[in-house]
Amino acid sequence: MSDNEVLVVSAMAINVTIPEPLRWNDSRRGREFRLDTLNVRMLPDGHLAAKAYGRPVEGGRGAYVSFTVPDRPELAALVAAAADRAAERWAAHQGLG
Repeated sequence: MSDNEVLVVSAMAINVTIPEPLRWNDSRRGREFRLDTLNVRMLPDGHLAAKAYGRPVEGGRGAYVSFTVPDRPELAALVAAAADRAAERWAAHQGLG
């Protein structure tokens, strides 16, 4: 890449497993879901955004439906810690393998 080219990073996202004690249930379209994964994105202004994903409680494959992450301090701390850990891992990358 030359010095006069602008490098555009259009997205930065990580997936985080929600520890069992922090998981919760929510419902959508008449089905109850157990939320077990967060998708955390860094927005262009540097703030973080998170959505939760999970599987139907009754089992089977459910649609890939996002849920709002509840405003709970322990979930906010999980998101922040995951972003910090991801930053460490990105900074220590070893290039293409």
